[in-house]
Amino acid sequence: MPSLTHLAPGARARVLRVPAERRRLLALGLRPGAVVEVLLKAPLGDPLEVRAGDTFLLLRRSEASQVLVEPLEEA
Repeated sequence: MPSLTHLAPGARARVLRVPAERRRLLALGLRPGAVVEVLLKAPLGDPLEVRAGDTFLLLRRSEASQVLVEPLEEA
């Protein structure tokens, strides 16, 4: 199952799982069922900028790798 780190900038996905110990991410809107979009990825993959609803997040690669997603098909 892919994680946020596997997505390219511009890709959208539905969040499937966020580890329970990552309460900060849940509080910021990165929760199961949310649609997220990867905006920017640093050249070495750290950090990763993601939009979840109206919230913009900068995630470390270690955090993003624990968020499991389902890529959405673009119309």
